[in-house]
Amino acid sequence: MKIADLGDVALHYREDGDPDGAPVVFSNSLGTDLRLWDEVVALLPPGMRAIRYDKRGHGLSSCPAGPYSMGALVRDAERLLDFLGVTDCVFVGLSIGGMIAQGLAVKRLDLVRAMVISNTAAKIGTPEMWDQRMEAVRAGGIAALADATMERWFSRPFRESPECALWRNMLIRQPVEGYLGCCAAISGTDFYTPTSGLTLPTLAIAGSEDGSTPPDLVRETAALVKGSRFHLIRGAGHLPCVEKPGEYAEVLGSFLKEIGHV
Repeated sequence: MKIADLGDVALHYREDGDPDGAPVVFSNSLGTDLRLWDEVVALLPPGMRAIRYDKRGHGLSSCPAGPYSMGALVRDAERLLDFLGVTDCVFVGLSIGGMIAQGLAVKRLDLVRAMVISNTAAKIGTPEMWDQRMEAVRAGGIAALADATMERWFSRPFRESPECALWRNMLIRQPVEGYLGCCAAISGTDFYTPTSGLTLPTLAIAGSEDGSTPPDLVRETAALVKGSRFHLIRGAGHLPCVEKPGEYAEVLGSFLKEIGHV
């Protein structure tokens, strides 16, 4: 187990592939840990240095007192990459991880040469919606949201499979303080203006059954970045890297080749 001690937070991270390869960094969604990317990382083209981490308040990373700001989450990613000596990575972020990708690209283009924004947006939901969600978690724990979250995360066939229980367990085992802290960060974020100033190579990925960030929302965010590409994964919800890892890895691998990262 690898831990990067960054002072006010300790981040759990994992590296796979070629330690001297071109870096690809993965950032998870709300309520998941770095295992979200297991199957995709296993299918990456050879010669990649795949780096994954648990954001603060999730997985095996430390859980500082909340609420968190998006600036703090972006700074965590920035400091982790500096700690690992990473520059010119392709940053792959899903949901809140896709917001971190946008914020990091705006702040540190020396660290990010291209980004993949998956099942995300420049702004997700409304502060009122997030307030209601946080109130429900304070009253009944994350389990109070679990069934509704599974409906947004996965297509119906996947929800009816035994594997869905693993992801439900992952969700409800996250620290409540960390989940609430990251909800606050999403609630306070509107990246429409900064993201519209970006010009780096960008791939946007959406799931046709996504109940959290529907395809039109992802497409609208992709349109903010000049020259971006958009790919729809059919029959998958908010976590297409889980439901359709083969297609996800294929689309990601093609993008890495197109931009000369492989």
